Parts: sequence; C-alpha cells; structure tokens
Amino acid sequence: MTNKILITGASGGFGALAVKTLLSQGHAVAATMRNIDSKNKAISEELSNLGAHIVEMDVTQEDSVNNAVAESIQLLSGLDVVINNAGVGVLGIQENFTIDDFKRLFDINVFGVQRVNRAVLPHFRRQGNGLIVYVSSILGRMALPFYGPYNASKWALEALAENYRIELSGFGVDSCIVEPGGYPTGFFNNLIFPSDTSRDEEYGDMVHAPKQAFDSFEGALAQNPAQDPQNVADAIANLISTPAGQRPVRTVVDKMGMGEHIEPYNQQLDAIHEGIFGAFGMGDMLKLKV
Repeated sequence: MTNKILITGASGGFGALAVKTLLSQGHAVAATMRNIDSKNKAISEELSNLGAHIVEMDVTQEDSVNNAVAESIQLLSGLDVVINNAGVGVLGIQENFTIDDFKRLFDINVFGVQRVNRAVLPHFRRQGNGLIVYVSSILGRMALPFYGPYNASKWALEALAENYRIELSGFGVDSCIVEPGGYPTGFFNNLIFPSDTSRDEEYGDMVHAPKQAFDSFEGALAQNPAQDPQNVADAIANLISTPAGQRPVRTVVDKMGMGEHIEPYNQQLDAIHEGIFGAFGMGDMLKLKV
C-alpha cells in the first residue's frame, strides 16, 4: 500500500535514510528540513532526484510548520503518516546548561513535535485515520550522565506521545514510538553544549568526563558495525507497513546491549497501562478504532 508521508528533520541521519527507504518502497514523501537552498541544498537535491517533495520547515516556528504541512498535503494530495524525527542532542554536565539551553533543546525536541501535531491532526481527524511516528530514544526510557537535558526532552516526548495515543485512538489516529540506541550519524555533529562553564572548577576532574564518555562510546560504535542507522529507517518503514491496530506502541532499535534491557521495561509499562485503565473503565482508550 502506498502512503503519503511527511517527515521532519529529513536533512540527515535517520531522516534522510528513512526518506530513501520509504521512496524505495513506493511511498510518496514530503521531506521537510531547514535551509533547503543553502546549508542543506545538496541533500535536498539528492532526495528530490529520488522522488521526494522537498519542503522548507523550521519546527521552532509555528508559521513555518503550518505552511509546510499545508504545502505537503497539497503536494501529496493528502496525508497518511507523519514522522516526528527532527531533534538535537546535548553533551555536558547538567548543572552547566542554562535555562536558555533547555529552552532551545525543548523547542526542537518537544515543542516542535507539538507544533507539527497541531498542524496535521485536524486533517487526520477529518479523514478518520492516520499514523504519527515519534523518533524518541532509549534515553527517553532511562537516564545516562552527561546527556541530562536530552534525557529530559525525550522523557517528555514519550509522555506527549502516550497521551496522544490515548486521546486520539477513538478517532482512528495511531501513535507509535521508535526508540533507537546511539548510532553513528550526523546527530553527534550538532550537539548543544552548556553555555555556562563558570562552575567547572567545582566539579574537579569530572569536568572532563563528558568528552571521555563520548569518545568511549564513539569507539564502541566503531567496533560494532551491526549498529547500522539503516536499522532505524527500516523500523520506521516496518511500522508504516504494519496494518492499523497491529502496530506496537514502542519499537526498540539497538544492537549495543541496551535495547534488550529496555524491552521488558516497555512490556511492563504496557501491562501497567492495561491494568490501571481497565480499573477505571477506560480500557477502550488504549485500543485504536479501525
């Protein structure tokens, strides 16, 4: 089945791979990104040559999001799937990140998703179906030091996605969360670092720990070719091809030894939701109307 798909953050990493994978499967794709005529001109031309519709979108600007969604629906003659992929990471001691650092991060990773959802959901509700895919992270399920604000943003994203799943199920709108581990993509080239280094001395030698941890992880990635970013693109494509009502809420994608510990955690949460919602007579809200 051919789907009409909009994806954010299509200029690199998981986004560009997902666009290429979905196009190869015959889907129609609106690949949204910033700076299509400057910084991202090369990738926008590459994806366009493969058949994608390239649409300018800055998820931090509401007008940009609204205009891009409207343009995408027009170009695709409709919309079936939205992939909230745009995101940015961090590296540093959490105390050193200022409130403005947190605002910048959440504006992309959380508020950007809310802007996109608010733009597409009236269309999905009117047609009585649709799929929203959220690209989260294993760090949206657990915390690791030196990625603190990123952890917080992805935990917030997971809650946002869960609530949408529950509130939209009766309208036929499905919500799925993809939880990748760390992968060798351009994501690591665009990290946000703490703006305030005035407290470094108080942390002593620990101030060097973020970079040491990062370098160690990059070394581990280099030794593990199975941790291929294409795995994430394939997982997204697989969710789209799975019939409505049969998709898992969460899909963990990791070959580094973290995912196997997160899977039981996710299963336990599913059971908790079923038990609590059942106890309050709201069990139907966990079931997609198809």
